[in-house]
Amino acid sequence: MALAYNFLFFWLSLVFYISHSEAKTSFKPKALVVPVTKDSSTLQYLTQIQQRTPLVPVKLTLDLGGGFLWVNCEQGFVSSSYKPARCGSAQCKIAGSESCVESCLPKGPGCNNNTCTHFPGNTVSHVSTVGELATDVVSIQSTDGSKPGQVVPVPNIIFACGATFLLEGLASGVQGMVGLGRNKVSLPFQLSAAAFKLDRKFSICLSSNGAVFFGDVSFSGIDRKSLIYTRLIRNPVSSAGASFEGESSAEYFIEVKSILISGNVVPLNKSLLSINKEGFGGTKISTVIPYTVLETSIYKAFVKTFIKSYSNIPRVKPMAPFGACFNSSFIGSTHVGAAAPEIHLYMPGTNRVWKIFGANSMVRVGKYAMCLAFVDGGVNPTTSIVIGAYQLEDNLLQFDLAKSRLGFGSSLLARQTTCSNLTSNVFKF
Repeated sequence: MALAYNFLFFWLSLVFYISHSEAKTSFKPKALVVPVTKDSSTLQYLTQIQQRTPLVPVKLTLDLGGGFLWVNCEQGFVSSSYKPARCGSAQCKIAGSESCVESCLPKGPGCNNNTCTHFPGNTVSHVSTVGELATDVVSIQSTDGSKPGQVVPVPNIIFACGATFLLEGLASGVQGMVGLGRNKVSLPFQLSAAAFKLDRKFSICLSSNGAVFFGDVSFSGIDRKSLIYTRLIRNPVSSAGASFEGESSAEYFIEVKSILISGNVVPLNKSLLSINKEGFGGTKISTVIPYTVLETSIYKAFVKTFIKSYSNIPRVKPMAPFGACFNSSFIGSTHVGAAAPEIHLYMPGTNRVWKIFGANSMVRVGKYAMCLAFVDGGVNPTTSIVIGAYQLEDNLLQFDLAKSRLGFGSSLLARQTTCSNLTSNVFKF
């Protein structure tokens, strides 16, 4: 009961804080949208927002499980609307900050007296630091899902100031990371608390020309009733590089009960599929991990079952980081990618199956090889299964925060469309 009361209190505080400053906004968008592109050198998914006064474009790495937005404030950060979060303020309480900096020099964005802090972290390099919490205006395009709408300013978006060294390992030109996770100050939570009262849900569609949609969106050719829903699981232990005591994970976990390949059950230790009291185990979804990562025993059984189901295709020498590669000359093509055994992830309930076809299971490596796009995560990893970004490509995923559930429908290729097609009328890349 206490947890429910605290969440309601913080949620209402966030709604009041953001919407109070937007009282003069008359336009009420149905949804907001940011573009998503793929960086070929790092395999990271990137987006861009307009932030500050005057507005400047800020390129960011997309982190589905990140707790909040952070940007580098050490280089070229100039904004007349920047406001540091003062110790004990509503912003600090909403962000769950338990630290206060009484004195900081030299003064400027990221360094002010009597401000609270958080832990901005690079989830690619797994490096974190302490950074000042602040607010500033963000401007995002609106949409109805079929065409672009007007650009909407959203004042007082809470974010953390990162440091230049945190950018190491991120794509060229990136100035921070935008977190979409289960946290009161992640971008989806803050936008849904804004004055236009967006539905508490967001959708991602990853591709070289994809998007993230905030709010309730209808897509041409996609019947939302066809989405399959499974509940989102909360990991009580934070997996961030640094966090406050008692903080739960902001990442999105689902309950995978079993895995089948071409109808053959992958034998695995079922205890690894549950999250224990220390926060280990389970299955999460990630946009910063390029390919799905499996705990060693799961990986070995998975690869063995896949090879058995693909016995008619000659194997070639494995190419890192993959452990099973095949001669592409013998692999046919279908409308859902390479002709490969179907992989099914089963979740609790009837017909709750995430189907992975060749487009998301096989990756071309070199001229004559295609590899199984899953990698060995080692023994005793924090999470047993991490569904990576490659397996998410051209899959429409809806995160319903109000109902704590994930909507999915497997590859859009099976519906004769792609993420690029869904966004073609929304953006002009």
